[in-house]
Amino acid sequence: MSSLADEIAAKRGQKRILLMTHQILGYPDFETNYEMIRLFAECGVDLVELQLPFSEPIADGPVFLKANQEALNRGTTVEKCLDFARRVTEEFQLPFIFMTYYNILVQYGVERFVETAQSIGIRGLIVPDAYPEESPEYLAACKKFGVDPILLATPYTPEERLQYLSNETGGLLYCVARKGVTGAKTEFDQATTDFLSRCRRRAATPIGVGFGIQRSEDVEYLVGKSDVAIIGSQLLKLLEAEGLAGVRKFLLEVKAVTEGR
Repeated sequence: MSSLADEIAAKRGQKRILLMTHQILGYPDFETNYEMIRLFAECGVDLVELQLPFSEPIADGPVFLKANQEALNRGTTVEKCLDFARRVTEEFQLPFIFMTYYNILVQYGVERFVETAQSIGIRGLIVPDAYPEESPEYLAACKKFGVDPILLATPYTPEERLQYLSNETGGLLYCVARKGVTGAKTEFDQATTDFLSRCRRRAATPIGVGFGIQRSEDVEYLVGKSDVAIIGSQLLKLLEAEGLAGVRKFLLEVKAVTEGR
């Protein structure tokens, strides 16, 4: 199997920018998660991020915070999430990535978790609070089992640390478009462009941008500046307000941007 970075680079040769979408597993339920992923496949999404819910999701804003808590209240467990991930990786020809928090890995067993993720077919892991200099066991397990540790950089990341993160990340470098948590609107401007230029100069992998992408115009702005646009909270807001039909309409608008139509 080719590396995730190579796959992203190859797909970028066919599209102006790729799209990565997000699901909090167990919210509102696994059946809806499945229907959303089916929609992602139908609407040309390129990568899918599956979040294992956690009680203290420090990088998540109010929309995701509520969804995490409700998923847990409804009995979502790590094992149920792994079983669901196994089902969708077998059924859909999409690269799937796990997103969660380090406590989940520690409780499960860090190496055991990464090995299990690899056996399911998970291509990468996003663990915002697994700071690389403090998580050698995590990085070693990722290397051992061939799962990419996707690290995060922000506009406030100094040059030296940005280079360090670029060296340690796998698959892609996740560029957080602004300070703060998920869900709020990001004003994409010259500061964003400058930040992404810094990331592009340093990164040996493709780069992706997340946090605050809410419109197809935001994705258009990122064309030529990023390899991947990452959309999460906006999809959940649309699902809750307009159902699957609203999500589908939005994804088709974004697809037109990624394909230059």
